[in-house]
Amino acid sequence: MESSGESGGDLASTPNDAPAPGPRTASSVFAVQLTNFSGPFDLLLTLISRRELDVTEIALAEVTDEFIAHIRHLQAVEGQWKLDEASEFLVVAATLLDLKAAKLLPAGTGVVEDEGDVALLEARDLLFARLLQYRAFKEMARELFHRLEEEAGRHPRDAPPEPEVLALLPELRWQSTAAEFAALAARVLAPRGEKPAAVETGHLVSAQVSIGEQSAVLADLLQLNGTMTFGQLTLDSTSAAVLVARFLALLDLFRDGSVSFDQAAPLAELRVSWRTDDA
Repeated sequence: MESSGESGGDLASTPNDAPAPGPRTASSVFAVQLTNFSGPFDLLLTLISRRELDVTEIALAEVTDEFIAHIRHLQAVEGQWKLDEASEFLVVAATLLDLKAAKLLPAGTGVVEDEGDVALLEARDLLFARLLQYRAFKEMARELFHRLEEEAGRHPRDAPPEPEVLALLPELRWQSTAAEFAALAARVLAPRGEKPAAVETGHLVSAQVSIGEQSAVLADLLQLNGTMTFGQLTLDSTSAAVLVARFLALLDLFRDGSVSFDQAAPLAELRVSWRTDDA
């Protein structure tokens, strides 16, 4: 991995992959000095996220020691802790530690006894995604910082419009009296005299037909006429719903033994008779 430092230098010279310049000075940028890598910490994250540098060959303990020394140096120079930078480093260091632990587990050629090991192996891509997410948020934060710096020098115009602009607007003149406005409002708000248009109800769902009511209608017809065909029993049906309800009501009457069916031949018209107590 001695070539990682050289590839890191090539990446640093590329404008698309190099970390965006921040507001900090060169002395305040955290850089690491390792056996197989030397450069800014952001470049180290870039190489790991692009898998051009193996995280298992990075001594995280040395990185942590150098960061603590870096924080103490900033404290001595500026007189205060960089809490935001420290918390930022803790998040990334924890992610790198999880990623390194997952990579050091068995490769899965044999049987993995611990189910937790399998879960860590499956989480490698998720850890890489967390590194990329961290880098994206950090670059966006720097972009917002630059935007705020650029917009800080701009101020809204509080002065009124120029006199020549005001002269272009015609002078507003009221030619109507308050009584005329009142009459206009009364005419607009007055109810209309014509009859409102009828509301169409054809699109509404038809009312439900009661099978019990249709049973009573059939009973009255059969008791009056004795025997009738099904066509005669449904002759006065006003809708398909009434026709279906009468058919179901006829089945209920047959089930109760109130009516009997008679058919002279197959496919012939069905005749319905009311059953009396004598029958």
